[in-house]
Amino acid sequence: MSDQAPTVEELQESIDELLTYRERLYNDVVGLGKKLRLSQKKIEATIKDHPELTRIDEILQQLNQQRDTQLKQ
Repeated sequence: MSDQAPTVEELQESIDELLTYRERLYNDVVGLGKKLRLSQKKIEATIKDHPELTRIDEILQQLNQQRDTQLKQ
């Protein structure tokens, strides 16, 4: 196992996969909210406070920064 930093391509692949997963999770949360006939405001609050979506956003921000740093080198 190597200790090398991931390549820009590997970082982008991870970002793309996480974005796809985030979109699916977001759509599931919205769909469930609509099934439960929650108000749009309540659905938006649920999304804002959803721990998994929040964590995905944090990881995406880190991956984007790492990718951008590598692109500048």
